Amino acid sequence: MSGKQEFHDHITEGYLSKGESITLGAAMLNGETVANALVKIPLKTLNRHGLIAGATGTGKTKTLQVLAENLSEKGIPVLLMDMKGDLSGIARPSPGHPKIDERHEKIGIPFNPKKFPVEILTLSEQEGVRLRATVSEFGPVLISRILGVSETQAGIISILFKYCDDNKLPLLDLKDFKKILQYATDEGKAEIAKEYGRISPASSGAILRKIVELEQQGGDRFFGEKSFDTDDLLRVDENGMGYINIVRLTDIQDRPKLFSTFMLCLLAEVYSTFPEQGDSGRPELVIFIDEAHLIFKEASDALLDQIESIVKLIRSKGVGLYFVTQNPTDVPDAVLSQLGLKVQHALRAFTAKDRKAIKLTAENYPLSKYYRTDEVLTSLGIGEALVSALNEKGIPTPLAATMLRAPMSRMDVLEENELKELIAGSKLVNKYNQEIDRASAYEMLNEKIEAANQEEAKEKARQEKEAAKEASSGRRSTSRRRSTRSPIEKVLTSPTVIRSVLGILTKLLK
Repeated sequence: MSGKQEFHDHITEGYLSKGESITLGAAMLNGETVANALVKIPLKTLNRHGLIAGATGTGKTKTLQVLAENLSEKGIPVLLMDMKGDLSGIARPSPGHPKIDERHEKIGIPFNPKKFPVEILTLSEQEGVRLRATVSEFGPVLISRILGVSETQAGIISILFKYCDDNKLPLLDLKDFKKILQYATDEGKAEIAKEYGRISPASSGAILRKIVELEQQGGDRFFGEKSFDTDDLLRVDENGMGYINIVRLTDIQDRPKLFSTFMLCLLAEVYSTFPEQGDSGRPELVIFIDEAHLIFKEASDALLDQIESIVKLIRSKGVGLYFVTQNPTDVPDAVLSQLGLKVQHALRAFTAKDRKAIKLTAENYPLSKYYRTDEVLTSLGIGEALVSALNEKGIPTPLAATMLRAPMSRMDVLEENELKELIAGSKLVNKYNQEIDRASAYEMLNEKIEAANQEEAKEKARQEKEAAKEASSGRRSTSRRRSTRSPIEKVLTSPTVIRSVLGILTKLLK
């Protein structure tokens, strides 16, 4: 048996799947693609999470696109974070190209251009379905971790949430949250201190500054109503294809706090609302987080702990998380250890630090007699990657340098008129894009303060009226006493009589 045939059998056996699977491409040996040595990822393992990494321009986004298309084709909905704005073309079929045909001929599979059902979502003022959540839905623990407050300040936030729950004050947006903070150290200080304990103005001021910082990154747009229902991420079109939900993030790349807030809220909501799936054989939803380093770069230790916990637990809900970033070291070790699929595009070794990083990356992959992993990592071409996955039994598959298949949809953005047409045909735009500003904590507390001020003004006016009445009553009493004196009293107390008496006394004393 030739070395090439032996390698073909090694890959085919290692990636054999009895159930449904996704074909990523064909394995390569000594830089040459081995036709029909197909690298297949079982659907059953796609909720075990994954990583797509590689230097700029190596094809990470196209790999993400290939995975999203094939999942959609299998009826599995997808959520994509589109940081660069180049994924909307999934809604249109690929125009094709001779180089694409040549690539697929080498791989050994046909190329079929196809479009996919797409929903455009947005966190900002860009066009698309608005994504929002209320402050109450976050809860005190998540809010505290997002704001990065101290333990004492987190306790204050919990007290304020409890007060609002007890008094039926809805916390919908950041305006409500700021109002309850101000109320707790001003007009409502005595009331809250009596029931829940004293709140330090210094601590509430520190929390308020954290909220203002979040507002400056656009958080005020995200908090509010109408809240996005995560069930709307699970839609399937009339042809049985899962919707690819694309969140446009091109205008918030420089606001990592908003991005990480949204992601953590979304993951927490999915985890709390999705039912347990067990070993269902296929994921319910797959989420791709592009530019994943933005989540971890600005995250506090408490926030990282929360993300790590969700990554570990959300798999049981049938949800797969895929992090897309330039270097695996951008992702914390605790998260990396939970990832089943790794697609590693080329890394560049320009410095000693780069070479050290490549050696560390190579150690994350299974040993193979066919490759020197650290050398392969620097020699991969565009659209080629090292792949390591899990088979249906949860065992790591053989390491495969893979020529990846081309996307079936357009590898470019939609034109402005195409984007508008797509959004106009959305069934979710009318559901979520209307502004709702119902009475919440802000309005209710203002009414409470106004009522208290009016009551205080009435009480003050009543007291002033009574004081004036008492003063007037005292003057009338004195006047009556004067007017009721007898004639003898009037005579004896007259100035004339007094002067006469004093004159007589003076003469007697001489």
